[in-house]
Amino acid sequence: MARNTRNGENRGSRPIRDKFGSIDSRRVSSRLAPRALRPVPAGFTYLGLLFFVALIGIALAATGVVWHTESKRQRERELLFVGDQFRRAIGNYYERSPGGANSFPQSLDDLLLDSRYPNTQRYLRRVYADPMTGKTQWGLVKGPGDGIVGVYSLSEDKPLKTAGFKDVDADFEGKEKYSDWKFTYAPAAAAPPAAGTPGAPAPGMPGGMAPGMPGAMTPGTPGPMAPGMPGAMGPGMPGSPVPGMLGTTPPGTPGTTTPDTGNK
Repeated sequence: MARNTRNGENRGSRPIRDKFGSIDSRRVSSRLAPRALRPVPAGFTYLGLLFFVALIGIALAATGVVWHTESKRQRERELLFVGDQFRRAIGNYYERSPGGANSFPQSLDDLLLDSRYPNTQRYLRRVYADPMTGKTQWGLVKGPGDGIVGVYSLSEDKPLKTAGFKDVDADFEGKEKYSDWKFTYAPAAAAPPAAGTPGAPAPGMPGGMAPGMPGAMTPGTPGPMAPGMPGAMGPGMPGSPVPGMLGTTPPGTPGTTTPDTGNK
């Protein structure tokens, strides 16, 4: 096989020396470099970069949705807690009204300092901000005497929680807006007198008379018999007393003595 003795290479191969006879290092390194280290076309690199950026965007969007949902659930829990604090404070204000005349507060500031007492009376530490709006403005539920019986959020957003509420918040189930969650205080209705209390009617007794009261009949005691009832004695019946005679038996009854009239 013929060789190029001048350049020391195979005939037909690309010479690695320049015209001045020096070795071209760039050509040598390109021939010796592995295939993996050779430059990749720029088009494939650009498409790979776009695909990577798209994946990052989708991951960030999913993370943002999860974070927003969890943040909203946390604010819902805060709203339920804060609303219950307002409800308890309104109840304490109503139940501790001086003079026995119960009344509701006229403003939320009355819960911070009750001016009806000479000393300091507080039912709420501060007017809490609405977790859904971030403001201290609340919707007010008015009651008797234009008093405040409850509060509610001014947010019109749709809640995530629609079931599983406590008994006191059972009315919130199925509501479409946070403004429908109304934290109101309802005074307890006066309970009837308990059995055994003087003046309380006994179960099943006519006239509402309690056992032990004068004229009351004890359950199980036989009452008076009316004429015509089995076992009742009417006038003229054997063994019945004659009118006008107390504790006597009728004349002619065996065992009785006839008065002496004086005839011998």
